[in-house]
Amino acid sequence: MAGRRKVNNLLGLAVLSTVVQRPMHPYEMATLMRARGKDRDMGVKWGSLYTVVRNLEKHGFLEVAGTVREGAHPERTIYRITDAGRAEMADWVRDLIADPEPERPRFEAALSVCGVLPPEELTGLLRRRLARLEEDVAAQREALAEWRRETPRLFLVEAEYDLAVREAEASWIRSFVEELTSGAFPDLPMWRAWHESGRMPPEMAELAERGLASD
Repeated sequence: MAGRRKVNNLLGLAVLSTVVQRPMHPYEMATLMRARGKDRDMGVKWGSLYTVVRNLEKHGFLEVAGTVREGAHPERTIYRITDAGRAEMADWVRDLIADPEPERPRFEAALSVCGVLPPEELTGLLRRRLARLEEDVAAQREALAEWRRETPRLFLVEAEYDLAVREAEASWIRSFVEELTSGAFPDLPMWRAWHESGRMPPEMAELAERGLASD
């Protein structure tokens, strides 16, 4: 699990999966990771790269393989992965794939309090989000089809997953919007009454209090 790892930052996994190819210095690692889209896959914060590399070395997952000087650039340290680093990388991937952990996207956070907006306003915002999602999905499908012509599928599975997640979100939003616009959503009268009167209906207030008490 992530909590027991000596290096928890996912950038560490990105580094290990890059250096496993061959020894390289951090600047080269960053160049390759950017080219492979690891900043999108893992939410990389580049400012912590050197700290993560030093931590990986500290815990025996990387070791110094030498130094190199290129032109007027300062001398750069080259790192290579160790046997312990290979084992850590494989174990980390096993955990991430096999053990689901709760993830809290910002959209989910907003949905948890979406009642503070009138249903009509929320419907408009959802339609705007859906339009953007549909544009993204169309672009991703086109890009994926292009990549498949030259890239083995093994290197595209994360892109396939991301596309599937976006498609699922778009499908859910369409369904929710349909409920809101057709009047099928069961809590609409109570929801509208809240915003028309400016006061939360007693049944909603009771549920809110009950939820707070259970936290």
